[in-house]
Amino acid sequence: MPALAPALVVLAAFALLWFGTLGMRHLLGPDEGRYAEIAREMLTSGDWVTIRYDGLKYFEKPPFHMWMTAVSYALFGIGDWQARLCVALAGAAGLAVSMLAASRWFGARAGLMSGLVLASAPMWNIAAHFNTLDMTLAGAMACILASLLLAQHPAATPATRRRWMLACWAAMGVAVLTKGLVGVALPGLVLVLYTAVTRDLALWRRLHAPAGIALMLLVAVPWYWLVARRNPEFLRFFFIHEHWQRYTSTVHARTGAPWYFVPLLVGGFLPWLGLLPGMVRAVMQRAGVAPAAGPNPPFQPALMAAVWALAIFGFFSLSGSKLPGYILPMFPALGILGGVALAHAGERAWTRQVRAMLGLGVIGLLASPVVATLDANHTPNALYRNYAIWVALAFALVMASAAAALWLLRRHGRMASAAGYAFGMLLAFSTALLGHEAIGGPASGIDLAAPIERVLRPGMPLYGVGMLDHTLPFYLRHPLTMVAQTDELAFGAEQEPHKWLPTVDAFVDAWQHGPRAVALMSPQTYAELSARVPMHVIARDWRRVAVSNFAFAGELTARRLVSDSPAPL
Repeated sequence: MPALAPALVVLAAFALLWFGTLGMRHLLGPDEGRYAEIAREMLTSGDWVTIRYDGLKYFEKPPFHMWMTAVSYALFGIGDWQARLCVALAGAAGLAVSMLAASRWFGARAGLMSGLVLASAPMWNIAAHFNTLDMTLAGAMACILASLLLAQHPAATPATRRRWMLACWAAMGVAVLTKGLVGVALPGLVLVLYTAVTRDLALWRRLHAPAGIALMLLVAVPWYWLVARRNPEFLRFFFIHEHWQRYTSTVHARTGAPWYFVPLLVGGFLPWLGLLPGMVRAVMQRAGVAPAAGPNPPFQPALMAAVWALAIFGFFSLSGSKLPGYILPMFPALGILGGVALAHAGERAWTRQVRAMLGLGVIGLLASPVVATLDANHTPNALYRNYAIWVALAFALVMASAAAALWLLRRHGRMASAAGYAFGMLLAFSTALLGHEAIGGPASGIDLAAPIERVLRPGMPLYGVGMLDHTLPFYLRHPLTMVAQTDELAFGAEQEPHKWLPTVDAFVDAWQHGPRAVALMSPQTYAELSARVPMHVIARDWRRVAVSNFAFAGELTARRLVSDSPAPL
């Protein structure tokens, strides 16, 4: 037990930082607010089949992530950390299964190192604290890879192999329920490429495909069948528009050069880039491969991990639609290879790695004042000035972590040094993310929520005039009614045209002759419309103005606060 104490302390520290920071930031738009609100509407309505956003049908993604978030709300209440719990658990699950697979093939030391590498990779730990489907998919994909690796170990009994392969197929079903056909297309692509390289066609006979496919379909198909039965328009929109057109065209205006993901990969794996030569050696030297006991080629776990990472990177690099989170599923494979490389790295190589990161920390700290000069995306420069302090603190922590790793290397050896380095990097990147609240908090509109709640009543229309606000509806627990612009709700508005107002004139008529209502709009739209119809300002910030079509108690005080407040930054 005394020997386990340090490991338990390290585990507790990582867990506290991983889960304890989930509620320290307000939600960012569009993704975090969108998926938080969809899950809230799902729980409130009781309809877990037809996905709705602001009351309109929303068929861009399957429901698994929103299901898990709605369950989180049901268990723990509605809030920021509850909205992020699904991704945090997905990231932790990806860590656990990757460590298990690495330990089985490469030894316990490599397994521990894999966990340290993946937990402190910025792309992985930041995504695990950001409410998007990409992390949930990546967690399911990590389970697919790890289950496949565990099933193919030469010491696995037939029963063990079958169980792990069924787990692999079940995880594919979850992936399909999270982001559609990509959940089965990517593992299939990896298998085709791996067998093309190794000529190991016998692998296909060890997949338990008949039972596995049946299990995958059992997990994934019921929702697709139910939603298509209730909504005949679903199949064409989801599979043609959201799959084929998204991948082959720029219909979603998310374009990028073929090298779009290169800087994201470099930044996302930054603390461990020095391990790349060792990772390549692990693949080339067939790390973990046991001598073949029969006519079939031995399974090569390091090569499988490499093919997994490269196939996913290539697949999305060729896509007509690109977003940073798309390459997240490759990181568990990088973590496994990084753990193998770290376990076999010499002291000199490890020292060079840590010193290089120390140098990057110094450069980042010196460059951090540049953040204070930014004025982009309609965000006031004052908010960037506040965030610059957090960026500087994050780079200072990078320096301190590297220095501590060098000290631990001399005093306690490489394992302690790697653990201290990994925790320090996780702390540094978590600090940078938490500090973003200096920008994200005001952008979320949380400061407007309380004044609006005092005026807005259940059932009262809440209009979004020319804008789809992704965060305030969640904090107000009240969906928007779109006006004049549908944004990403075009499909839902087309299916249920009575649930939105297509023109500003229609809004003006409803505003003047309809029931009491509240509206959100940009300052420019407010300047234009307030000259046409009476509007009572409830609250405002630099992005939005909240108004009502009726006088309300405390309006004079609200006006005084607005007039006395400084001009938008």
